[in-house]
Amino acid sequence: MSHPLRLGIAGLGTVGVGVIKIVRQQAALLTARTGREVTISAISARSRGKDRGVNLSGYDWEDDPVALAQRGDVDVYVELMGGSDGPAKASIEAALKAGKDVVTANKALLAHHGQELAELAEAQGRVIRYEAAVAGGIPIIKALTEGLAANEITRVMGVMNGTCNYILTRMEATGQGYNALFEEANKLGYLEADPNLDVGGIDAGHKLSILSTLAFGTKIDFDGVELEGIQRISLEDIRQAADMGYRIKLLGVAQMTGRGLEQRMSPCLVPADSPLGQLEGGTNMVVVEGDSVGQVVLRGAGAGEGPTASAVMGDVCDIARGIRYPVFGQTADSLKPAPRAQSTLPAPYYLRMGLRDKPGALAKVASILGEAGVSINRMRQYGHVDDSAPVLIVTHKTTRADIDAALSAMETTDVVTGAPVALRIESV
Repeated sequence: MSHPLRLGIAGLGTVGVGVIKIVRQQAALLTARTGREVTISAISARSRGKDRGVNLSGYDWEDDPVALAQRGDVDVYVELMGGSDGPAKASIEAALKAGKDVVTANKALLAHHGQELAELAEAQGRVIRYEAAVAGGIPIIKALTEGLAANEITRVMGVMNGTCNYILTRMEATGQGYNALFEEANKLGYLEADPNLDVGGIDAGHKLSILSTLAFGTKIDFDGVELEGIQRISLEDIRQAADMGYRIKLLGVAQMTGRGLEQRMSPCLVPADSPLGQLEGGTNMVVVEGDSVGQVVLRGAGAGEGPTASAVMGDVCDIARGIRYPVFGQTADSLKPAPRAQSTLPAPYYLRMGLRDKPGALAKVASILGEAGVSINRMRQYGHVDDSAPVLIVTHKTTRADIDAALSAMETTDVVTGAPVALRIESV
C-alpha cells in the first residue's frame, strides 16, 4: 500500500471539524476506497483555545496558515477559512509553490482569483479541488468536469443559497414578512457574518460564476454576474405568484447566447410543479442541460457540517486515488474571455407597483408599457390603501431591456408610488 496521504487543515469551524470527524470515523472506509491511509498532520485556526467539541491534541498546531501550507509532512493543504483575499489566498499560493495539492471550500476566493490560481497550480503541476465551494454536498463540480464532459452545456441554473430559499419558503408557509424571517434565519445561524452575502445574492453569484467557467470554458467573471437579492420580495408577491401557479426562488442562470455569456442571480418565478418550484427550506438544486444528456437535476443539502465535509473529503479521496485534471476541467490557458450579455432572451415578467388614486392612472401605465414594446398578458388591480392601489401585471415574452425602459418611464410620471418590482418568469 502507498504511503499515507497527509492533510494540513486550516480553518476549524463547522466544516473543518466535520472533516476531522470523517477522517477519524471512516478511516477504514477511506483506505479501502482509495488504497491509501488518510491522516491529518497539522491544523491551524484563529483561536487555539476554543472548544470545538473534538479532541485536537493529537495534531501539531500552526498559528500561521502559510507555515502550515509549507510543512514537509503535509501533502494536501485543506483551506476552510474563507475570504476572497488575506490568509486564504496567501496560504493557497504558498501551498502550490511548495508542491502541495489544495482542497478548498472557498467560493469567494475562486470567483475573484480563480484564473490566476489555476495558472499557478498548473505551472506547479498541482491540483486545486473545490467541490465544497458550490452547493454543499451536491457533486456538481464532479458532474460538470467528469460525468458530463462530453456534452456541450447549454444552460446551468439553480437555487444555490439555502438561506434565501429558507426565507422565501418560510414566508409562504407562515405568512410572515421578509424582516421577521430574516431575523429567524439569523437566530438559527443560517446567515453569513455579512448577511448581504446571502440575501443580496453575492454568495450564490460566486457559485454561479464558477459553474459558468466549468460549463462554457470561459475565464471566470464574477463581475459579469447580474446580481439582485431577495430584500424587496413581499409576502404579497409570494401569495400572488402562488395564485398564478408559481413560486419565487433566488435563481442563478448561466447560458451562452449569440451575444455572449449571460449570468444572472436574481429572484424569479418558476412553475410551482417544477423540481425547482418544489424545493423547500435550505435545500439546494442545480439543473444542467447538455446537448446529448438533456436535463440533469441534482438536489441536496447546500450547507452544514456533514454535507460540506463530505464534499471536501470526496476531493481528498480523488487526490489519494491519483485522479488529476486541470482546475476548471480544461487548461487555464485555454479558457476564453466571454463577452458579457445582459438578459437578452425574452421571457414573461411579473410586475408589481402601486398606483395613485388618480383618473387614468392605469391607462397611463398600460400606455407606457405599450410604448416600450411590452404586451400585457394578465393584470389585477386591488383596492386602495392610503391613496395607493396595488397592481399586478404579467407580461407576454419581452426583454429585460424593454422592461427597464418602461419602468424608467414610469418614474417620470406622478401615478406610480414607490419602486416597482419586476421578476422574470423562468421556464424550467
